[in-house]
Amino acid sequence: MFAKEQYQLLDFGDGRRLERFGEFILDRPSVAAEGVPKQQHELWSSAHATYVRRGATEGAWQSTNQMPLSWKIQHENCDLELKLTDFGHVGVFPEQSGNWDWMTRQLKSTDETLKILNLFAYTGGATLTGAAHGAEVVHVDSAQNSVLWARRNTESSGLTGASIRWITEDSRKFATRELKRGNKYHGVVMDPPSYGHGPKGEVWKIQQDLDELLDLCMQLTAHDRRFILISCHTTGYLPHDLEQKLRLALGSGHGGTFESGGLAIRSADGRQLPCGIAVRWSKKID
Repeated sequence: MFAKEQYQLLDFGDGRRLERFGEFILDRPSVAAEGVPKQQHELWSSAHATYVRRGATEGAWQSTNQMPLSWKIQHENCDLELKLTDFGHVGVFPEQSGNWDWMTRQLKSTDETLKILNLFAYTGGATLTGAAHGAEVVHVDSAQNSVLWARRNTESSGLTGASIRWITEDSRKFATRELKRGNKYHGVVMDPPSYGHGPKGEVWKIQQDLDELLDLCMQLTAHDRRFILISCHTTGYLPHDLEQKLRLALGSGHGGTFESGGLAIRSADGRQLPCGIAVRWSKKID
């Protein structure tokens, strides 16, 4: 997880979340915080930037002159560059830090060099985690700006010598080609969106396309599969649903250990803010 000086959820409620990323406090919308009251009212006026929605998919930040164009926080020894984006994101999903910690345990459980496929890889939190622990990582995202952002994180973290392939492509297309090439992986990490587009206009819909992608990933890891990690933020998906999809893709006789549940961030007063779901399968028991 993040150290408190790096990240902390200060409060949430009334459809918003108040977070401190390093030294800067941000106030932004949160669907999961609707219908619950704020608890720490006195803290909200301290926000350095507030994201205001101007439509279903549009909005803008209102910030003080103290906000820089970008800044950094750390997870373990890896740097994560942050900046205020037009969509209200900042370059990291804090709830993923528990998944990165789980990845670390998988990688530390062997002396072998594992090859990891990171799909929908965004700004590279999982890529940094893998590279920092000696894995060979293939980082795939359809957005070139996200891939470039991840590369900056790698450079800032002192991992320029790590074995990382950077791919700007549709995840399904890339997995299909990797299978045809005969390339193999020990583990797969993915955080697929509900809906999205590839760099050439390819349409991704999780309800229609996840099963096919899981099947491709099972084939890519069939020779020596060590772990699979899937997270998502799609409304209507329950942890059990996602686990069942992975079980069907793995087939019978897979063995190993499943963990599934909700992703959440604990606030300063101990409450939990739901932030999606995840299912994890590992060959070795933690």
